[in-house]
Amino acid sequence: MHKVWRLARISLGIFFILLGLPGLLLPVLPGGLFFVMGAVLLSVDLPFFKHVVDWLEKRFPKIKAPLQRFRKFLKGRGEGEL
Repeated sequence: MHKVWRLARISLGIFFILLGLPGLLLPVLPGGLFFVMGAVLLSVDLPFFKHVVDWLEKRFPKIKAPLQRFRKFLKGRGEGEL
């Protein structure tokens, strides 16, 4: 079950990152939001994106607590804790 959740997190993370690319050019699509969502999903499994999310938490302190709760939730789903 852990591998299924990991694959789902990585797939969704890549999907959101790719969805954020057109958002950089199109004013109706919030590209930054999709990049952040993808980075948070990928941060659980990939160290590069963990560093990106850590930088976001330092740069924007107001989002630190919600991001940490969401990452904890994602880790719990993959390990069968929740």
